[in-house]
Amino acid sequence: MATQTPDSPAAAPAGRDAERTRSEILAVAIREFADKGFAGARVDEIAAKTRTTKRMIYYYFGGKEGLYISALEQAYTGIRALEQQVDVEHLDPAEAIRRLTALTFDHHESHPDFIRLVSIENIHYARHIARSEILAGLANPALDALTRILERGRAAHRFRDDVDPIDVHMMISAFCVFRTANRYTFNAIFKRDMLDPARRDHYRAMIGDLVLEYLTAGR
Repeated sequence: MATQTPDSPAAAPAGRDAERTRSEILAVAIREFADKGFAGARVDEIAAKTRTTKRMIYYYFGGKEGLYISALEQAYTGIRALEQQVDVEHLDPAEAIRRLTALTFDHHESHPDFIRLVSIENIHYARHIARSEILAGLANPALDALTRILERGRAAHRFRDDVDPIDVHMMISAFCVFRTANRYTFNAIFKRDMLDPARRDHYRAMIGDLVLEYLTAGR
C-alpha cells in the first residue's frame, strides 16, 4: 500500500532489515493510534519512537492513513490467526465452542490496543477498514471454522438448527470486547473491575456457558 513520494529516501533497507523496520514501525503505530486516535497520532512522534524517520514511514506506508490502515490490518490479523488454530475436526463440538470463546477472551484481555483501535475505527464509521485490501476477506477462514463446528453440533443433534455463525461470532465478541472496552466506566459505576484476576476464571467460563446455552436451547 506504500507509494513513494518526493520526500522518500533514496534507498530503503532490504530483506530482513526491511521487514524488521516495518514491524517496529507498526508496533509503535498501533500503540500511538490506540492511545490518541487517528486524528491525534502524529507520524513525527511515531518516527521518533522507532529507529527510523518520517520519510521512511512514508516510503513504507504512503502516509499517515496508509500507516493507520496497516496498523488495523496487523491488529486484526492477530486474532484471526488464533481463531484458525481451533481444532474443529477432532474436538467435541461443545468443547470446540468453549475453546474458541476462551481463545477470544484471552486475546482481547491481553490486547487492549486492539479493542481501542476497533472502537476508534467505529467512530470513523469503518471508513479506513473499507479501504483495506486485506480485511474484507480476513474473517472468512474463521467464520468457516465456526460454521464447521456448528454443522457438526447440528449433525449430532446437540445444537439447534437455526443458528447463524455470524450471530455466534457477535455474541462472543460482544462479551469479550465489552469486558475490556468498558472496564473503567463499569468500575466507576458498579465498583467492579471486570479485569480483576480474582474473577477471571468466572468470566472465562461464563462466556462459554452463555454461548452453549444459546446453541442448545430447545434441544
